[in-house]
Amino acid sequence: MRVGLVIYGSLDTLSGGFLYDRMLVERLRSAGDQVEIMSLPWRSYGRQLSDNLSPALHRRLRNARLDVLLQDELNHPSLFWLNRQLKVTYPIVPIVHHLRCLEARPAWQNRFYRWIERRYLETANGFVFNSEATRAAVQALVGDQQTSVVAYPGGDRLRSRLTPQQVTARAQQRGPLRILFIGNVIPRKELHTLLMALARLPRENWRLEVVGNLTVDTAYAQSIRRQIAASGLTRQVTLLGPLPDPGLSERLTASHVLAGPSSYEGFGIVYLEGMGFGLPPIASNAGGASEFIAHGREGFLVNPGDIVALAQHIQELLQDRARLAQMSLAALERFRAHPTWAQGAGRTHDFLHALVK
Repeated sequence: MRVGLVIYGSLDTLSGGFLYDRMLVERLRSAGDQVEIMSLPWRSYGRQLSDNLSPALHRRLRNARLDVLLQDELNHPSLFWLNRQLKVTYPIVPIVHHLRCLEARPAWQNRFYRWIERRYLETANGFVFNSEATRAAVQALVGDQQTSVVAYPGGDRLRSRLTPQQVTARAQQRGPLRILFIGNVIPRKELHTLLMALARLPRENWRLEVVGNLTVDTAYAQSIRRQIAASGLTRQVTLLGPLPDPGLSERLTASHVLAGPSSYEGFGIVYLEGMGFGLPPIASNAGGASEFIAHGREGFLVNPGDIVALAQHIQELLQDRARLAQMSLAALERFRAHPTWAQGAGRTHDFLHALVK
């Protein structure tokens, strides 16, 4: 099968969506499929819209010798009108991680994004979704007339070797609760909310390490640094920047809790990866996390922006190490029951082959 994949920039970009695309490409190629990466340049949303008028992009897609064209839904501004002009025999299948119009921003902006995304999604011949929540969000916009598959991301990329005994012993160690935040330092990830919650707690009882790119939104990263200083948390919070996989595994092994109170996550791969190291996640209930995290069992789910609930859950875990150990073991058990990357990507492989027959 000849497959095209439209993305922005490089497939090696550090984010959950690009990881999903990368793992899928590896699975397709290992199964003998030919995959052509069609990269568009990262630009502002307005300039991305102008891609719809590009004769070169139109020719490239029209003349591509493909059996199916995958498009990361992130590319919707570049394709929402162009897709309608293509006269091609191959099906167009968006990979939808989450919808831009569901992110936290002024309502008038999201109305505009919703219109663009709806126009784009209407051009699809099928969909690949990362969660049932994402499928429901798309169906609310365009209905359920197109065939689709939910192919969950895996969490086994980092290959934790921690045993239940080691996870229990770590939870019972004396000293501050070691909290880990993983994600690009951008407003949607709500690091500022986590810091406000932690500022309510006794500072000798916790430490926070932040792993993530500080250059995606430099203005926001600077505001985070100012918030840390103004709150007097410079000794409690460490900004590590992005880490390679071995360094990330080291921090996951050494931590007690993964805190990621995003305003929205279509799935939340990082939560699952943390659970593979026995870390109970404190996650957003907006999106797909509830599909693999039971509130109060493997972790906690909080409303976006709920500083009080976030502080209460962290306080509970730092005070009750037996509860922390119980939830850590439950997180590890749930991780081990979740589909692997190979299994999830295999579902997409089978779906695409059935679609093009």
